[in-house]
Amino acid sequence: MTYELIVVGGGPAGLAAALAAYEKGLKDILIIERDKELGGILNQCIHNGFGLQYFKEELTGPEYAGRFIKMLEGTGIEVMCDTMVLEVTQEKEVHCINPEKGYQVLSAKSIVLAMGCRERTRGAISIPGTRPAGVLTAGAAQRYVNMEGHMVGKKVIILGSGDIGLIMARRMTLEGAKVLACVEVMPYSGGLQRNIVQCLNDFDIPLYLSHTIIDIKGKERVSGVTIAKVGPDRRPIKGTEIEFDCDTILLSVGLIPENELTRTAGIDVNPATNGVVVWENMETSAEGIFASGNVVHVHDLVDYVTGESQKAGRAAAEYVKLGSRSRQNAITVHEGDGVGFIVPQKIHREAMDAEIFFRPRRIFETSKIVVKDGEKIVAQLKRAHMAPGEMERVRLSRRLLDAIMSDDITVTAEEVEE
Repeated sequence: MTYELIVVGGGPAGLAAALAAYEKGLKDILIIERDKELGGILNQCIHNGFGLQYFKEELTGPEYAGRFIKMLEGTGIEVMCDTMVLEVTQEKEVHCINPEKGYQVLSAKSIVLAMGCRERTRGAISIPGTRPAGVLTAGAAQRYVNMEGHMVGKKVIILGSGDIGLIMARRMTLEGAKVLACVEVMPYSGGLQRNIVQCLNDFDIPLYLSHTIIDIKGKERVSGVTIAKVGPDRRPIKGTEIEFDCDTILLSVGLIPENELTRTAGIDVNPATNGVVVWENMETSAEGIFASGNVVHVHDLVDYVTGESQKAGRAAAEYVKLGSRSRQNAITVHEGDGVGFIVPQKIHREAMDAEIFFRPRRIFETSKIVVKDGEKIVAQLKRAHMAPGEMERVRLSRRLLDAIMSDDITVTAEEVEE
């Protein structure tokens, strides 16, 4: 059997893409998920704050996932859980294995990649010190506490101020642990402002900006850490050391798009972000293969993942019915000053509109986002504040796309003098 669409990943991205494709007329759809149930990372995110934009109400992670899982009922969309995808090819073959059916090679007319992302580990950031038990990623700790029912420690230091780390600072406190500090090497937090307020400030947990861990102590189990202030070169400054007695270190030091399958398939990946290179309709460099969610870029809100994935699902349905779009005379989008990365990197000339996502490189107060076609300004948007922890969006309408004469545009973030 050849499926019209195979979705790799059954988290929020995969669920939204599959349902959007179904609504656009595809019937033979398969979702492949490596976990034993659908929902992805949302299943361990038992805190609220999800769905404010998409559902216009506040939900927990499992509630948000449950809404989409419920929508699958009656659609005929096939689900294959506890199944590991081993390879995806540009000929749209999916090699997978599970305990019941063994090794399978499945064919599809289109594919959506929705594998999500993974956490950076201690080995990726080379923290000095001994190698005792008690050093975990924040996501692993979240799963242990929220899903497995295991308390991971009593006196905790959190390295990094990404959203998972901030949320786990609150969660560990509510479970009776003492969170001594959150330590961030950058001069600003990597998380949403609301999480800084609700997870740190509300619980009197100190945030040490421009600091990092310079030593971990302990033989069998973590017994303490030393942190120090860092300079602009991110090197520790002697004389600024602070000692903490603790038994647990949680690492919240960044997320990496899960793109081993993508690379093996020969699909273009952005080396700066490890995210899939995509067009405005979420198509990859391989015709008929689309990508959405954290496999493209790490999102700060699941609501954005849903919108982006619905776009991918609709585009996959269009591809199956109408074939591929022309890739001639494409518009290439570049990062300018103050911009960390851009998604999408390519825009079809005939697109009805295009939504550009990016993260600022630093904190901006009164500022503006500028889209330039050479030296000509195509669009300007004012912002009261921008920070690396929060995504920015720019929508280019059909009228603005028509005004672009060259093959390249650049997006910049600029401070505005009041």
